[in-house]
Amino acid sequence: MQGYIHQLESFGCADGPGSRFIIFTSGCALRCKYCHNPDTWVQNRGTLWETDDLIKEALSCKSYWGKKGGITVSGGEPLLQIDFLIELFTKAKQNGINTCIDTAGEPFTKEEPWFSKFNRLMEVTDLLLMDIKHIDEEEHIKLTGKTGKNIIQMFRYLDEIHKPIWIRHVLVPFITDNDIYLEKTRDFIRTLSNVQRVEVLPYHGLAITKYKDLGINYPLKDTPSPSLERVENAKKILECEKYTLWKE
Repeated sequence: MQGYIHQLESFGCADGPGSRFIIFTSGCALRCKYCHNPDTWVQNRGTLWETDDLIKEALSCKSYWGKKGGITVSGGEPLLQIDFLIELFTKAKQNGINTCIDTAGEPFTKEEPWFSKFNRLMEVTDLLLMDIKHIDEEEHIKLTGKTGKNIIQMFRYLDEIHKPIWIRHVLVPFITDNDIYLEKTRDFIRTLSNVQRVEVLPYHGLAITKYKDLGINYPLKDTPSPSLERVENAKKILECEKYTLWKE
């Protein structure tokens, strides 16, 4: 089976445990105002890779992984190519490879046949990295262009099946850098029993040149990065230290 791949990274250390072989897929339905990969938005665009070739490429890097490394599929939105992911991760597990998905959860639904496919995918997935874009539904729509209700449903379901997750939250001045929203996000995280790690990712505008090259307006061009004090404040409210003990 073939999948549309935007880019490969042979040595990533910020997208899951250990060193990772990272596969960036093409296609995403969200239009997050701070997205740093607008060149991955369009579906069915990129380089077509067969699953066997990707496994072979990943295994060539295995000596760098250590005990915790493996494959992370990011995007774009990997779940838009769920059939491809099932085949890729099934072959990865046959080769003893740790598997991780970096997803915003936007495609999630309990409607069939997608939901059955998702459950098959979870059988061969070790970890998910998930974004909480915005805890407030109205603000989530403003930020991403889409509802967040099904994403919350996905969080709940992953907790129900005890699938480990890392949570990432981008701190954006005037949007998510708000103590009330941060406290609501913390309260939601507290309801989940499968969270291994919580990360605060400070907003930056480094992708603005990509938008210029693509002829796309960058909506946050006048938004500054959060101060170190606000980043530490967010980490404290979200209790990030509580969720890093798994590494010990």
